[in-house]
Amino acid sequence: MRFRGQEYTGKGQTIAIIDSGVDVNDPRLKGHDIQGMSITMTATQHVMVAGDYADENGHGTEIAAAIHAMAPMARLICIRIMDSRLRTSADLMASGIELATRSGAKVINLSLGTPNMGKALLLRDCCALAVEQGAIVVAAAHPKGERAYPADLPETIGVASHQDCPLGKFYYFAPHRFPARQWGSLTGKFLAHGYTLQPDGTRGAYRGSGIATAYLSARAACLQEALPGEGPLEVTEILRQTALTPVPEIGYA
Repeated sequence: MRFRGQEYTGKGQTIAIIDSGVDVNDPRLKGHDIQGMSITMTATQHVMVAGDYADENGHGTEIAAAIHAMAPMARLICIRIMDSRLRTSADLMASGIELATRSGAKVINLSLGTPNMGKALLLRDCCALAVEQGAIVVAAAHPKGERAYPADLPETIGVASHQDCPLGKFYYFAPHRFPARQWGSLTGKFLAHGYTLQPDGTRGAYRGSGIATAYLSARAACLQEALPGEGPLEVTEILRQTALTPVPEIGYA
């Protein structure tokens, strides 16, 4: 990623991917520094941590590949909380955020969310703790603009997507320019293209806000490399300043 006239690769940064695991043998991730674990919840609501983080769905591997494409030197920690059908729970999301924080991640990527308002406070506590420890939490917004946590929490960077966004472009819906009464839950969120990338750099299949979140997570890691003295709030503000302002013609109305 280019910033202030220099190229950055996420070197020295750790990104946690809370998802369905990762296939370390995927050719797009060959030679990359990847570690991982899986967490499950017992019937007594105790969290169990295991060393197996193999991807049984492919979703987490796509997220890892998207992050690697923009931040190839970043260290990845893959925390599996989903099963083969991408089912999980807000409690596992919260546990994943806490585990990522304890593992030293400075960017925490969640390409998922929950509409359950009853779990919003739990997730907010975990996200606030992560920010206090110097991490940036990046989460996918609901694909239809409906309520989703942790993307709608003030401690996180929420990311939406639209098919008309050009490759490599990021937009920000500033609340003072896009009031909630007109733009709903998009207010205060970033917008990106959400396409997978082909080996030649052209766009592949459209994967929505999940992939868009991965790109923004990688960008955050590169900014942290470029600005080692800045905290998560300062880096988030720089992300907002460097993003473009969307216009109604992009497809939202």
